[in-house]
Formats: sequence, C-alpha cells, structure tokens
Amino acid sequence: MLRRLVQGESPPTAPLSIVDRLAGSPYANPMIQVGGVDTSARKTLDFALHLAETMFRYGAGALEVETSIIAVTAALGLKNIEVDITNQSVAINYAPKEQTPISLLRVVRSWTNNYAGLAKVHQLVTDIVAGGVGRDEAIRRLDEAITSPKPFPRWMVTIAFGVFAAVFVGVLGGGPAASLIAFLSNIGVSLLARKLGRWRMPDFFITASCSFLVTIVAILLGKFGLTNSPEIVVVGGILLLLPTGRLVSSVQDAINGFPVTAAGRFLSTVLTFGALVAGIAVAFVLGSMTGMPEIDVTKTFPPAYDLWVLVTFIAVAVMAIGVTEQTTWKLLLPTAAVGVAGYLVLLGGDALGLGERFSPALSAVAIGLLARVVALKMGAPQLVVAVPAALILLPGLTIFRSMYVLTVEESQILLGAGGMLNAGAIVLGAAGGIVLGDTLARPLTRSLASNERRRARRR
Repeated sequence: MLRRLVQGESPPTAPLSIVDRLAGSPYANPMIQVGGVDTSARKTLDFALHLAETMFRYGAGALEVETSIIAVTAALGLKNIEVDITNQSVAINYAPKEQTPISLLRVVRSWTNNYAGLAKVHQLVTDIVAGGVGRDEAIRRLDEAITSPKPFPRWMVTIAFGVFAAVFVGVLGGGPAASLIAFLSNIGVSLLARKLGRWRMPDFFITASCSFLVTIVAILLGKFGLTNSPEIVVVGGILLLLPTGRLVSSVQDAINGFPVTAAGRFLSTVLTFGALVAGIAVAFVLGSMTGMPEIDVTKTFPPAYDLWVLVTFIAVAVMAIGVTEQTTWKLLLPTAAVGVAGYLVLLGGDALGLGERFSPALSAVAIGLLARVVALKMGAPQLVVAVPAALILLPGLTIFRSMYVLTVEESQILLGAGGMLNAGAIVLGAAGGIVLGDTLARPLTRSLASNERRRARRR
C-alpha cells in the first residue's frame, strides 16, 4: 500500500484514439457500418472534406467541423485519421499501416449566412453516425442541402436588418423616431454593402463606407433638428456591422483548443472594428470642416419603455437576426425564447448587483445551456440557436465605444484603454459562458442525442 502511495503516475500504454474527441458531442459512439474499412477511402475522404467546407461556409465553428469529420469517417469505416483545422482550411491525413498515406487539403474562400443548410448538414451527420445512411446516399443528401434555396428571400433579409436595428434602438433607450431612423438607415446600409460587394470591394472598405454613411446621415439629421439624439442613430446604424458573433466565435475556438483559427478570426474582427471607427472618424472630420455639430457616440440613454415592451423587443430582435442568418422557420420562436430567457437572466444579474462583467457571463451560461437543449430537440447544432440569442449581450458595442475613445478622443486615451480591458473581460465572459453552458448541458442532453439517432435508424 505504501509503495502504491509513492509510486509515480504510469505513462499511457498507447496514444488516445481520435474518436475520443467525440465524447460529449451529439456524435459520441458512432455505429460503424457493416463491411469493415472502406476499400475506396479516397471517396470517403473527399466527402468528409466537402462536408467540412460546407459547414465552414455556413458559419460552423472549428469544434463542430472537427467532430463532424471524425464522426463521419469513423462511421464509414476509416481509421488512422488525423484532422487539422485552421481559420480557412481543413486538412485530413489518412495513414493506414503498410499502405500509401493520403493527405487532402481544402481551402474555404467564401462564406454565406445559411443556418438552415447547417441544420441539414447536422441532421445528415446524425443519420450517418446512427448507421442509417451510406456514403452514396450521404453524398446525394449533401449536394441537395447545398443546392436547396435559402428559407427567406433577399428582400425579407433586408427588412429584417432594419427591424433588428429599430427594436434594439428601443432597447438601448431610443424613442419611436430614433427607431424609424435606424430602420431606414440600416436598409440603406444593407443596400450599399450589397452594391459594393458586387464591385468586389474588400470587406474593410465596405464596413468603413457603411459606417461613414450612417454617421453623415445622423449629423445631417441633428443639424436640421430632425432628431434630438443623433448619437443613438449612429449606434443603431452600426449594430449589424458589429462583428459580435465573429468575436465570440474566436474566443470559443481558443477555449476549445483551436488557437490558430481563433487568431485568424480575432484579427479579422479587429480589422472590422477599425473600419467602423475609421468611417465614423472621417465623417466627423468632414462634419467639423463644414460646420456641423459634434455628436458623442459613447453617450448612453435611460430606458424609454416598460419591461414587457423591452422583452417583446428582444424577442423580435432575435427572430430578425434568425432571418438574416437564414435559419429555419421552426427555429425562430424557440431561438427567441432562449434570447428572452438570457435577457431576463441579464436583468436579474444587474438587479442583484453582479456587475456589468459577471451579469453577461451568467446570461451567456443560460443561453449556452438552453441553446443546446433546444437545438438538439429541434435537430440542429447548438450555435444555430446560441449565436442569434447571444447578440442581446452586445459585447461588440462596448468594444466599439472603447476603441472609438482610444483612437478618436485623444484626451481620453487612458479611459479608452480601460474600456477596452473591460470590454475584453465582457467578451471573454460571454464566450466562456456559452461554452460552459453547452458543457453543463451535455449530461442533460444525452437522451436527446440518443433519441435523435434512434429516429434516424428507424428512417
């Protein structure tokens, strides 16, 4: 007994299997299809790469892509697989013993909003893991998911951009006039961004041009007395330009063990914030040269509506974000319910005096937990519900205001630096809270995942 107490830890006798990465995911313990190892491994690897590229294009995180690749290749009979994922590329190495290895790489060069397609891919992976879909059928279903039209037409997405800005301006303290102006300006921003995108202009200049347009409109409205709060017009106009989702995703990738992917996303996020500040700064310089009044985009406002109205606004805003992300119709109301629950937790944290850093983290935990439960119940990945619902936390707005003070207001550099640190803590808490909520929900959703796979086997 004494010898065992002082004996050192034994080293592992063999490396851990890559399939162990599936522990805790909806694809744990995949059913290996009858027939052993696939004799045409190249076709399976091509399918896995095509699947990973599609998931990346539709907005999936690195962890979701990795677990899907591992689950699909394991279920289709391939062993000795290694997967490497970076910001925009996926590499698979297949090296069976005493055979020629195969290494394939796929680079993702375009992105689009299509959460409905991502939900179809999730269901396809679930069916493959359950053993009910072979490779040829899986290839056909993946092509069908890629070529299927998006749930909402382009004009409805444009209207949803404006609706989100209008209702969230009301949440931030703006009145009906400010909401109407935010609605119209966001539609203008959406049309401008679409036109510049057709001209193949880089995203940095598209974002800067849109923020410049919003700021000029707000300055002119304030000059001619058409609004008493041009500051909130600017904030409402840039709400959907803020890379909040990308920022949270970068922190999530870092937490989940993908530092290279996180670094790439974080760099693109910082550039987007820089473009927003640059466009507003140019508009301010032009306004001061022409004698326009100055405005303060860091100004905050007291609530303009009762609590039940704010809760309704949050639900509408989350559904509008779902429309812009092209989620399915059946997920709109459940996602709105998760967003409202997260908002109530946020208000409860503030009422208890938890502070502006801990309250968003607590709300994010609730959103992450509920999103996993709702998503698996509806046959979709967790991020399809979590990302739209988490936008109510708006850490991107805090970072934008801090960066604006840091770069534009030269006399308040220290205040801006402190604000950046505070905003970074909020972002880390929100992203970590969503991951923690997802992890805490795993024991509660094992039956949901198994029920989903049993339904797939029956089909």
